[in-house]
Amino acid sequence: MAFFLLKQDEVFLHAMGSAIAELKDNLIRCGECGNVSGSDPCPICANALRDRSTLCVVESIDDLASFEQAGIYNGLYHVLDGRVSPLDDQYLSEKCVNFLLRHITNSGAGEIIIATNPKMEGDLTYFTLKEILREKFKDGQPPKISRLAFGLPVGGSIEFADRVTLHTALEARVVGK
Repeated sequence: MAFFLLKQDEVFLHAMGSAIAELKDNLIRCGECGNVSGSDPCPICANALRDRSTLCVVESIDDLASFEQAGIYNGLYHVLDGRVSPLDDQYLSEKCVNFLLRHITNSGAGEIIIATNPKMEGDLTYFTLKEILREKFKDGQPPKISRLAFGLPVGGSIEFADRVTLHTALEARVVGK
């Protein structure tokens, strides 16, 4: 990147520097989902064509962007902006949890997809959220809670998969139709 910048003229470099300096000034957090956008609500939450029956809970804005770039999900999102990692002294704050619960209630989603990363912190975050949601909706109609499946990557080879990946692929198997 440094070599690319060294090849650019002064006008480009000043324009780029100004754009970077103003980046945070022009972006805000969506009051519905926590996404970063130039408007509130963000374009995803404001889009009436999105499937409002599912709410995909992701750890970060980067995760939301990955789903959107893939173009495989048309529901709503919720950005936790956190995770449960006791070794790093990270937990979901009360504010974070209340924001999620308010979003679930306001959206009326019938399914909550918890899309946390497939590692220890993701598992801890998933189980924490699952327990919070069960407790919150114990007297009412709870939404369906699901989690992304794990397993072998498409185009991968079984011979190169580690034990944990093989185990999760076997556990997450589906019956053919």
